[in-house]
Formats: sequence, structure tokens, C-alpha cells
Amino acid sequence: MSYPRGNIRTVQKMSADVARRIALGAQGFADPQPASPPTRRHLQRVLSRVQLIQLDSVNVAVRAHYMPVFSRLGAYTPSLVDEAAWSHSARKPRMLVEYWAHEASLVPVEDWPLLQSGAKRPGWWHNYTSIAERDPGLVDDILAVVKELGPMGAGAIEKALAGGGPRRKDHWGWNWSEVKKICEYLFGSGQLTTGTRRGFERLYDLTERVLPPEVLSRRVTPEEGARELVARAATAMGVATEPDLRDYYRLAPARSRQAVQELVEEGVLEPVQVQGWTSVGYRHTSARVPRAVTGRALLCPFDPLIWERDRTERIFGFYYRIEIYVPAAKRVHGYYVFPFLLDGHLVGRVDLKADRQAGVLRVQAAYSEPTADVGRVAVELAAELRHMADWLELDKVAVTPRGDLAPALKAVVR
Repeated sequence: MSYPRGNIRTVQKMSADVARRIALGAQGFADPQPASPPTRRHLQRVLSRVQLIQLDSVNVAVRAHYMPVFSRLGAYTPSLVDEAAWSHSARKPRMLVEYWAHEASLVPVEDWPLLQSGAKRPGWWHNYTSIAERDPGLVDDILAVVKELGPMGAGAIEKALAGGGPRRKDHWGWNWSEVKKICEYLFGSGQLTTGTRRGFERLYDLTERVLPPEVLSRRVTPEEGARELVARAATAMGVATEPDLRDYYRLAPARSRQAVQELVEEGVLEPVQVQGWTSVGYRHTSARVPRAVTGRALLCPFDPLIWERDRTERIFGFYYRIEIYVPAAKRVHGYYVFPFLLDGHLVGRVDLKADRQAGVLRVQAAYSEPTADVGRVAVELAAELRHMADWLELDKVAVTPRGDLAPALKAVVR
């Protein structure tokens, strides 16, 4: 095991069970669900736990940014997230803004300067710098069009630049046009952000029209940004290795390591030796240890509790990989698989699809973990699937007989 230099004698020992409960508590799974319909106050509580919500375009079951809130609060109105992220009024100020954090994410508005500080490792959009340098006029034209016409998608911007004529068809899908690439370059560099969305299409707007002046004017050094982001990651995870902390916001390695050391010296983090971990862990000194974690939740593949797969295996003994890009014949558990959390343990997984036309939440496969009580897991999972179906306004749950858990689950699903 490797220890931070100068802290060998101060490393405390921690059991794997305590580390698991700390991680669950940090992510909000020890908090009671609201007794009344969730409000912005409840959403703020979730955000204070998870710090950010990942975005993803896959909609086979439900968009990724809606599910972590459901997993922690239960049924809520999705417009609660929409209004927080993509609208603003005096009565309901914008709470969230889009940026590259873990991946494409919704982050609190006040965190924008931290992500722009230079603490993060270079994003893939840096690959388009050469286009911007080669054609600065195109950059200026895109900014001018957005300034004049307001929030727009890349296709509409391209059409406007073409004089209102038909959109070019020689660039489509992943073969992005240079206009789309420059839009992403401007998004990554902070000159554009998402003003709103239409469906799931990003409508770009000038950042100065989306974020308040006091946020835009704040200047943060890379070192300060790294410290604050590592501290937020530690708040969200409770106890974690340095690579875990680094990955939460995809920080530059050297910046992350320096930030961890400084936060240890400041007393924000303390080194711990967690049973079974091969690297030193760091506990946020404000992280609490729930006596027990009860209840149930389905977790989408992009839930922050499980998105780092090695950490998921280390904490829960649960091997998990997303198989979207695996050929169907080679998938082990399915296309879009939700782990099932029951009383603080990951006890099974289900491949889910929302068949909106038929009004059915389809369980395309269901598997239990080796030590799980299959009968109890089936009953609890059936209830949670029914809860999810109701939230998605689907009429019923249907189970396909694939996976060792499917027969028991099918027997209790009504």
C-alpha cells in the first residue's frame, strides 16, 4: 500500500463496511425521501450531495440526468430539473449550467469558475483549436449569429451562416461540420454555453447571457480550482482514493495530487487505510457514518455512485460494465443495465427499456448477485420497477425470461 509522504503515522484504519456506508451516506442514500412532492429545496439537497449530474443522449429507458434525482427522491416532476438547468426567472433563478465536468454534466452555476480555472485536464474539444486558429472569421460569425438570434442549435447556426438556405447534407451524425466543431470549441472554452434545450438538442447561447456577472467575473487559479473541486469530489464520495477524487471532475493528475496533499495539510481530508483497498484512501473530515442504510433504488449507468467501475467493485464487490457499444451477441447482462441497490448493497441488475408506444417498462434481463436472497430481491425489485413505471407514466412492467432472477421477478410482477 502506498501512503502520502509525511502522513504514515496518521493513517487511520477503516473497515470495508464503514467505507461503504460512508460512500452511500455521502451520495444521499441515507437521507429520507420526501413525504410530499419534491421541490427545488429537495433538488438542492441532492445537488449538495452529488455535486453534479451527468448528461447522456441515450434514452432507451430515461435520460441519464433525470434518473439520479429519482433514485434519491423518488417520483418527482422532471420539469424540476429542466427549470433548474435551462430556464431563469427572478422567482426561480437558474441553479445549474452545462459544462464538461465528469463528462458532459449539469453543475451548480457557482462552480463555473472552478471548471474554467485550468485545473481540469484538456478536453477533447481542444482538438478543434486548429480550426479556430485557421478560420477566426468563422468563430466571429458564429458568435455574431448567436448574439443576434438568441439560443440556437448548430444546424440552425449553419443554416443562418449559409444565408438561410438549405442545410448542407455532406456533414451528418458523427461526421460533424466545422460549424458544429467550432460551437463545441466555443462551448469548451466557455464563450458559449447551453441557453436551453429543445428535446435533447443543445441550443447555444452567449455565456454572458446565461450566467450572472458575479460568477463570470470570479477569477480562480488552477491550484485554487483543483483544491475546491477535489474538496467537492470528497464531499460527494465521502471516502476515496486520489484517482477516485481526480476522476470525479477529470482533473489533471499533478493538480489533483497536489490538491489532495494540501487538503490533508489543511485538515479537510484525512488519510485512511480501508480494508481490502490497495491504495490509501482519503476521508472528508465532515463525512458521517450512517448506522445503517436502508431502502431501495435503481441506478442508471451514469449515476455518480457507480460511474467509476473499479470503485464500484472495490466498495460493493459488484463487477459492472456498460455494454451499449458491445455487439448484442456478446453482451453479458444487456444493453442499458440498472444495478439495484437494496439496504446498502448492490444485489442485482436489470436491463431496462421504456416502450413508450406500448406503455410498458420492459425488463429485458434480470440477474441477482451470488449472495443475494433471490426471493426478497424479486419482491423489492418488482415494487421499485412499478414505482419507476408509474413515474415514467407507463402502464405496466413486463419481464422477459432472461437471467437467473427473471423467473422469480416475473412471478411477483403484476
